Amino acid sequence: MARMAFLTQSSLPNHPSCRFGIALMLLFTYLPLVFSRTVTYNWDVSWVNASPDGFSRPVIGINGLWPCPPISVTIGDRVIINLRNNLGNETTSLHFHGLFQTGSNTMDGPAGVTQCPIPPGEMFTYDFVVQQPGTYWYHSHRKAQYIDGFRGAFIVHDPSAPFKYDEEVVLTVSDWYRDQAPGLVNYFQSPQNVIDHDGAEPIPNSALMQDAQNSKINVKPGKTYLFRVANIGSFVGSYLSFEDHEMTIVEVDGVYTEPQKTNQIYLTVAQRYSVLVTTKSSTDRNFVIQSTLDTDMFDTIPPWAQPDVNGYLVYNSKKPLPALPPLRDLAPFDDMKLKPKDCQRVLGRVDHQIIMEMDFITDAGVNRAIINNNSYVPQKVPTLYTALSAGKQATNPVVYGVNSNSYVLRYNEVVEVVLINHDDGGHPWHLHGHNFQIIDRSPTDTEYNPANVVPLSKTPIRRDVVQVRSKGYVVIRFRADNPGVQLFHCHIEWHVEAGLVATFIEAPEKLQNSLAIPHQHRKICEQQGIPTRGNAAGNTKDYTDLTGANTEFEKNNWGALITPPKKLAKMGLEFNA
Repeated sequence: MARMAFLTQSSLPNHPSCRFGIALMLLFTYLPLVFSRTVTYNWDVSWVNASPDGFSRPVIGINGLWPCPPISVTIGDRVIINLRNNLGNETTSLHFHGLFQTGSNTMDGPAGVTQCPIPPGEMFTYDFVVQQPGTYWYHSHRKAQYIDGFRGAFIVHDPSAPFKYDEEVVLTVSDWYRDQAPGLVNYFQSPQNVIDHDGAEPIPNSALMQDAQNSKINVKPGKTYLFRVANIGSFVGSYLSFEDHEMTIVEVDGVYTEPQKTNQIYLTVAQRYSVLVTTKSSTDRNFVIQSTLDTDMFDTIPPWAQPDVNGYLVYNSKKPLPALPPLRDLAPFDDMKLKPKDCQRVLGRVDHQIIMEMDFITDAGVNRAIINNNSYVPQKVPTLYTALSAGKQATNPVVYGVNSNSYVLRYNEVVEVVLINHDDGGHPWHLHGHNFQIIDRSPTDTEYNPANVVPLSKTPIRRDVVQVRSKGYVVIRFRADNPGVQLFHCHIEWHVEAGLVATFIEAPEKLQNSLAIPHQHRKICEQQGIPTRGNAAGNTKDYTDLTGANTEFEKNNWGALITPPKKLAKMGLEFNA
């Protein structure tokens, strides 16, 4: 009961809704301990064929099926996923986006960071307790692999949710590529791409809704539906609206919000919204759900690109499906106006400010991303394993390697990150292990001046993904109360491969006293010759000696492929084995 001692009468906000939010928070903490269960998934991950936009291609499925199945649990449940990699020529891993993994950092999933990649034929077990309600998703966290379809919804139900509804619908939106990820990655990170397209990102072929097009959702009149909406794409944001139906926002990225009505939302890659939609009393007609990709993020719009996708609210299957022009009146709700239901006040007295300036450069003829002039490069030892084996040296950022872009955080300090974008495009940044308060977000083309940074709200919205605008900045804060190795990265998969990644080493001394690497995880590393002790270079005698550490990016990057193809076809978009 120690946590409750800090919630004194004088510290609680006075607004009734805030007191209700605090009560819910306490309920979330203790109720799951009584009613938890164990939910086990046995997954065979392999290739299947699918044609979500009418074009057949290999995709990564689970137990022979695609789309990948949703995970559906209740807060407090223990989740066990036994994943066997049967992809043949690719390694893999699995990340549970938005889940903090408090006390279970070994289960976070990014290969080369909190685990080794899972080789073909091997089994890997993820085992953790879900401690947050809300809308999340899972995806491969290995070399842009989830572009090939290894992604799905992760829903955590809450018996005490602060809103009521009759039925629930999971609604995913995404961009989609007809070419497979390894060839796309190889071409994107090649000098030829700089010559041909100034290093631009590959343009997706189409847009999907529920991993399909023209999805039909049967609804009943006079009911309230909770739509859990997630952008599970790899590149661009999506606009979404329901024809002649108002949405009420009640959750973003796992954070309950005060109800907010709107007709349109915008989701960057990896963001989620839960919205209530009340159906009409009549079944005289059906209605369109419209979504369009944010083509402002395209370098060009080729004639073959299909950025629009529709779904349908079907009231009456005997009635025709309506036709509407593509969604072009783009006026989404500003998420900075949202207020968290628990009314958490802005974190004051910043203990640790980190200023990150991001940009893109041409390095060895390749388009690379930099943070404070360093491009992220995976190290020889998974960063978590360095933190666990470095002893007192774990608080020295040097041991993690210059190109891991590491920052060491003290336990419980308030961290402020100022992210300054010198690039022409917007970028959705995601923090593992936390959600964060968005203190300030500038318009486009705005120079950072600390004197102009004022919290936009006394109770700012919290998310785990935030968009920093073109040549603008964003200021976020969080409390470093989750010991572990937490990535902070742009969630555009192309930019992850280009090195737009930083690493937070959070309270490593506490981590060493509370976490151990599972035997199975160590064995997976040993089979691939990957060390599980030592600094970034694998040195166990002198952790400050980084001789041999990875400082150069991979010059012939074929994504998760183990054996690259011998011949690369024209434009790098197809390859021959």
